[in-house]
This record gives sequence, structure tokens and C-alpha cells, in this order.
Amino acid sequence: RGAAYEVREVAEVLGAGVAKALLGKDVLPDDLPYVTGSIGLLGTRPSYELMRDCDTLLIVGSNFPYSQFLPKFGQARGVQIDIDGTMIGMRYPTEVNLVGDAKSTLTALLPLLRRKEERSWRDTVESNVEDWWTTVERQAMVSAKPVNPMRIVWELSQRVPENAIITADSGSAANWYARDLRMRGEMRGSLSGTLATMGPGVPYAIGAKFACPDRPVVALVGDGAMQMNGLAELITIARYRHLWTDPRCVICVLHNNDLNQVTWELRAMGGAPKFEESQTLPDISYANFARDLGFEAITVDDPDDLGPA
Repeated sequence: RGAAYEVREVAEVLGAGVAKALLGKDVLPDDLPYVTGSIGLLGTRPSYELMRDCDTLLIVGSNFPYSQFLPKFGQARGVQIDIDGTMIGMRYPTEVNLVGDAKSTLTALLPLLRRKEERSWRDTVESNVEDWWTTVERQAMVSAKPVNPMRIVWELSQRVPENAIITADSGSAANWYARDLRMRGEMRGSLSGTLATMGPGVPYAIGAKFACPDRPVVALVGDGAMQMNGLAELITIARYRHLWTDPRCVICVLHNNDLNQVTWELRAMGGAPKFEESQTLPDISYANFARDLGFEAITVDDPDDLGPA
């Protein structure tokens, strides 16, 4: 994160594209035309194409663990920078191993790089990114009953302030955070990216408000996580919100009465139908609960109401 400027400079010199591990989603903004977005299971198509077709892989300060989403072994030359030497070469057979801080190492490396004048690779990457965002918008606009969850995050992306902090819980909410949310300006964001633990969405939002009480915060939370601990954490917000100079702390509950990520995993990986006894959630009004605590609360069941909400 401290080397964001240097990563951009290296990408410009080399004519490279930049994919981001999920926990690094907020390091570079998504309005840079060569930033392909997240990589991995919750990644984007242009990140997949970047790894599939590249001839050189530069890994900067990342312990992204899923080698099946990296180039095939032997396809690309590998260079890795990491402050911890034990992490180098763990995920990909790298040839040039640079142990050091990302910012200082990239600063030392930059003068040694020759600018690549042939930009067809960069042009391809940028074209793939442009196509991807068109696809994401079209997917978000597909009708659903009552609301397409991708549309929620797409509409948020058009409106969210550039100094906002976005948190996401585990589950399908993380999908839309990873793929549909466009980071801009000084936006920050995070989620439980290592263990994919359910329940961090609202606590992360509270932590963000205490760390940065002058910045707006938005949490994207499924109803499963909301029932697990999010409802109780609304009480925490009610207790402490008077301390925050900017009162905006928006908890967006994706309400489908389903532990959705696991339901889709059963369908996709096991070919099994939804197991109702473990997946179906009690139906409650999250808005009514919030109103009882004195919050403004909005229920949206028409996609055209999402933007104004």
C-alpha cells in the first residue's frame, strides 16, 4: 500500500497491467485503465486473461496463495519482491528474488528498467478491462425478484464519496465487493480476506469509524452475517455514534433469507440442490430493528429505488 505510486510508475514503464489480490483492492483505483481488478476465485476476467497470456510475472509484496490463478509454471519469467524472504518463491517459481520493502525496492529498480515502446500488450489489457466493466454493468442491470444484488453495488459505485471506507462481510457480499465495486480517489476497503470468516462486516465498519470518524463508511453484509452478529453490533453503533464527526455509517443488508455463498457452492461443486435445513434463514425486518434503535432505515424491493436510497 505504501508503494502504490511506485507500482504505477513500473507499470507505465513496462506497459504492464496490474491485478490486485483481494486484500489489496484499495491500493490502486479501478479507474486506472490498466488495473484489471481482483485476482482469484472472486477475481475478474481481465485478471484471468492477464495471467493466462503474460510472459513475465512481477509479484510485489503479495502472498496470494492460489497458484492455479497465476500463469502456468514455465509460461512466464518470475520476479518477486517481499520484505520476508521466507515468502519468496512459495507461490511461483521466481528467478529474480528481491528481499526488501516494496517502496524502496521498486524505487531502486525503476532506473534499471527500459521503457517498452511497443504497447500492444497494454492496449490489449486496457481493452479487456473496458469490456469487463461493460459486462459488469450489463449483469447488474439484469432484472431479478426483488433486486439483483449486483445492481446494489453498481449503484453504490456511482455515488460513493471518494474518501469513503467500504467493508464487506464473507459470503456472496464479498463477490460483489470484489467484482462490482469500483475504487476511486482515496477510498479504502477491506474484508476477512485470509480465513473468510463470517461476521466482520459491521465490526470492521465500526472500527473504521473509530479510526476515521470524519469519513463515511459503508458495510456490505449478507443477512446470514447480520443475524450472526450484525444486529447486536447495531446496538454498538447506537451507543458510540455521537463520537463520530461524520455520522454516515451505512449498513447495507443483502436480504435473501439464504446462506447464499454455500448454497451456490453446493450447486456448483457438488451438483446438489440447496439444503434447506442448513441454508434457509429466519425472515425478519432488519429495517424495523434499526428503527427501534433510532436509525434511519430504508427497505428497497424495487431496483429503480436503489440509487435514491
